[in-house]
Amino acid sequence: MLTRRQFLPAFAALPPLTVISQQPGHYHAWPTLIRRRSGELVVACSGGRESHIDPFGRLEITRSFDDGLTWSWPQVVLDTPIDDRDTGLLETPSGALLLTTFTSLAYEPILAAAKNWEPARLARWQAVQRATTPAQRQGLVGAWMLRSTDGGHTWSAPYRVPVTSPHGPIALADGRLLYPGKRYPSESGEIGVCVSNDDGQTWSWLSTIPNRPGDKAQDYHELHGVETADGRLVVHIRNHNPANNREILQTESTDGGKSWSIPRPLDVWGLPSHLLRLRDGRLVMSYSYRRKPMGNHARLSTDHGRTWSAPIILSDDGTSDLGYPSTVELPSGQLLTVWYEAQPPATPMSVLRLARWNLARP
Repeated sequence: MLTRRQFLPAFAALPPLTVISQQPGHYHAWPTLIRRRSGELVVACSGGRESHIDPFGRLEITRSFDDGLTWSWPQVVLDTPIDDRDTGLLETPSGALLLTTFTSLAYEPILAAAKNWEPARLARWQAVQRATTPAQRQGLVGAWMLRSTDGGHTWSAPYRVPVTSPHGPIALADGRLLYPGKRYPSESGEIGVCVSNDDGQTWSWLSTIPNRPGDKAQDYHELHGVETADGRLVVHIRNHNPANNREILQTESTDGGKSWSIPRPLDVWGLPSHLLRLRDGRLVMSYSYRRKPMGNHARLSTDHGRTWSAPIILSDDGTSDLGYPSTVELPSGQLLTVWYEAQPPATPMSVLRLARWNLARP
């Protein structure tokens, strides 16, 4: 594997990576970055945390009005009494913002097994549990969406949607919104796509993505999609089946999402992929790489996702707890990629990091 500095001569030189999160005492995770048509950049993440799994996760957004040079203090959008995790974000054709998440009780077994904890930590976790009954907590588990029609300053109440995925839905050229994801909560493990014809206010199941022979749907996770310039739909899947374990699989649709090809491996080892179509029609996939040197990679497709380039190393100085990158294109052609990254040993907390980079012109 080439290091970041060995690979970069084919591309414009990168400035140093920067930290954009404003609260170093908290753990930030699973961000999504978008660029609105107004030029505003918005990052959503799960913030307010003290660890990867805990009861404190909440949805936050932060903004930049100068192409990512400076960032606002985070705005808390949702804070349920249980763990609010992945944060997908989309600006719809109408200009509305959609924010997605899923809620989890995965912290409860950790609390039940707590031994020799620092007393203040144990008291915090126990205090969260006292806010709700077990039945109330179970009733909060699900995949959720919030909608804003004023640029994210106010938001609707959260409403249930059929699936979850880290980076949320995508907008199609025909005006529909498509949400590739995994049914949650569900024991089936089914993955597929939902569709909205009313700007994200309601969602219905459109189609199931088939399994590869020998695979289990329970081992498919964390989808994201893109519409290509030639009218196809491409979706990437995080795979934990024995064949191509922890590699990215790709499935495609040529009929607007009604049917999907059998997922195929890309020979790309990494955690979930975010897909972006550039203004010139090329595709960029961004994903985390949790093998030494750990960091975040991108790959380029010049044929609408049929093939992908060698990796572009965005960072290679990370820990095992990092990733979920997402990328946007600026008017200048520069690309910005944001991800989360734990910062031990000085602190167990996690920050949001940003890379500003360039692709060679086609």
